[in-house]
Amino acid sequence: MSEKRPHIVFIMADQMAAPVLPMYDARSVVKMPHLSRLASEGVVFESAYCPSPLCAPSRFSLVSGQLPSRIGAYDDAADFAADIPTYAHYLRNLGYRTALSGKMHFCGPDQLHGYEERLTSDIYPADYGWAVNWDELEVRPSWYHNMSSVLQAGPSVRTNQLDHDEETIFKARQYLYDHVRNTPDRPFCLTVSMTHPHDPYTIPAEFYDLYSDDDIPMPAHPMAQADQDAHSRRLLRVIDLWDKPLTAADIRRARRAYFGSCSYVDSKIGELLKTLRDCGLAEDTIIVFSGDHGDMLGERGLWYKMHWFEMAARVPMIVHAPARFRAHRVASSVSTIDLLPTFVELAGAQVDVRLPLDGRSLLPHLHGQHGHDEVIGEYMAEGSKTPLVMIRRGPWKFIYAQDDVCMLFHVASDPAEQNNLAQDPAHSETVQGFMAEVAVRWNLPALHQSVLNSQRRRRLVYAALTKGKRTSWDHQPFVDGSQQYMRNHMDLDDLERRARFPRP
Repeated sequence: MSEKRPHIVFIMADQMAAPVLPMYDARSVVKMPHLSRLASEGVVFESAYCPSPLCAPSRFSLVSGQLPSRIGAYDDAADFAADIPTYAHYLRNLGYRTALSGKMHFCGPDQLHGYEERLTSDIYPADYGWAVNWDELEVRPSWYHNMSSVLQAGPSVRTNQLDHDEETIFKARQYLYDHVRNTPDRPFCLTVSMTHPHDPYTIPAEFYDLYSDDDIPMPAHPMAQADQDAHSRRLLRVIDLWDKPLTAADIRRARRAYFGSCSYVDSKIGELLKTLRDCGLAEDTIIVFSGDHGDMLGERGLWYKMHWFEMAARVPMIVHAPARFRAHRVASSVSTIDLLPTFVELAGAQVDVRLPLDGRSLLPHLHGQHGHDEVIGEYMAEGSKTPLVMIRRGPWKFIYAQDDVCMLFHVASDPAEQNNLAQDPAHSETVQGFMAEVAVRWNLPALHQSVLNSQRRRRLVYAALTKGKRTSWDHQPFVDGSQQYMRNHMDLDDLERRARFPRP
């Protein structure tokens, strides 16, 4: 292994459900040749989870290695404080160039959080406008998910999300070209974060037509709304699906577009991999692929995320570094909050043990040794009325919210989570053990009040900031056109020599 610190390319997909992907289900019809090759050559985590099944809380926890409640990442409009260390801060201190291309859903005035450069703006707003309101649980805000994504699913030529991801990949590839021409001796950590296959479920015909309707499996375990748990019933109202059944054609069309979107993401990964090879970077670069959360895709009658069921909470996670780690699969349950200490150790350093950290390094797993087998999760956003917590350990998953939800699944024997064992006398000892652990891990009444206080503060501040002169927090990528291409203060021959790779 080289003594030089390795480059790291961290690729994220948005709302990609691990259980439907070919590296997790041999029956999967999803076509992902580039990612499947990375999986065959890399370390595949079979039981990786998000720390919160919603975009912003999950991402804030991922980059910081801390649970949402510790950093105030309650919902998609939560402020992410500038003094919370991220993996970008750690790697930057180690001499890395750190860059982000694409989505991270940072909320608040700090839109960098340790990245030296953000190559694009974000696809979602940076203000407090999407704050959840537990004071008015029955009011459904207009910005919540609704079923238009399903009802309008199908092929399209261009969308807002395609605009974003095309720019994300273009800028990421340009970053790699610029690196080998201008700063080849410095290690870099490039985060490339796409918004597909997040709804709306639409994708160009090139990818939609990779599949036929006959290819698309229907949800294996539909569930009547009357049989849903309390949180799921609220989610059906949040997404405006209550008493509004979908047709089989609606469901199949949306799933077909979702599968096509997964193939689109794979094609973009292929472009990145080609650029790494063309630039001579492939051998020295560790590639990590993961996601922020999954998508129910009609399983259990639910869509999108916002719950702890496997389709919504389990994410793909692959580490590709064949020169460092032999190809193998890891069955233990891990979390994306484990990536921060992992990145730091891959760079040859250690985290600051004096600072709070919930994530644990994946290096033992990567080396094929015994590592941890535990995920802790928290959800406090749309559809909830109090914190909904989750513990995943060994064969078990325990989901709990005060006076609301108690669910116990033996995931090893019941991966579709059809049998809630929480009320089964044969498993009362297991339930009591998890309940005792919840009481030790969380002060749920205090956390509930903290969430309420945060929601109320942000609603007041947001209302004020929308009045009078409005100052945007959205990231504005700066491009200095005077330094691009050929300008008259540059020597033509020198410019052409420096811009060419490999140099003549």
